[in-house]
Amino acid sequence: MLNDLRYAARMLWKSPLVTLAIVLTVALGIGANTAIFSVVNAVMLRPLPYEQPDRLVWVAERNDKLNLPTFAASVLNYLSWKEQQKTFSQLGAAGFANFNVTGQGEPEQFGGGTLTPSLFPLLGIRPVLGRSFLEARIAPVARVSR
Repeated sequence: MLNDLRYAARMLWKSPLVTLAIVLTVALGIGANTAIFSVVNAVMLRPLPYEQPDRLVWVAERNDKLNLPTFAASVLNYLSWKEQQKTFSQLGAAGFANFNVTGQGEPEQFGGGTLTPSLFPLLGIRPVLGRSFLEARIAPVARVSR
């Protein structure tokens, strides 16, 4: 086996372009394999960083007329679901929007989110300092009328 290794090293030394092509191909293969495994590990193999991630469910609406398989529920629908549901132990909502911030100078637009106070305990998120938002302290956005 030692003779075979010496022979391979001599052949590689004699043709540097072939050697370069081989080294680059092996390096590209190792790099691609590492990148793909890192993504698969982060997305599929590692559990979500929440308490009991196997018990989390995402609920969305569907619109067949507009051919939308999923889209965000309205505030009224969320409040109705929260009031009527008996299946889930907790229900929370998150929304994403753009917000304008004004003050001194030109206004700026930032992307951000709106969360219900019930989302933090649902995900097992506790503040490092202070306390989380309280449901009773939030002004009602809309009331569901029957």
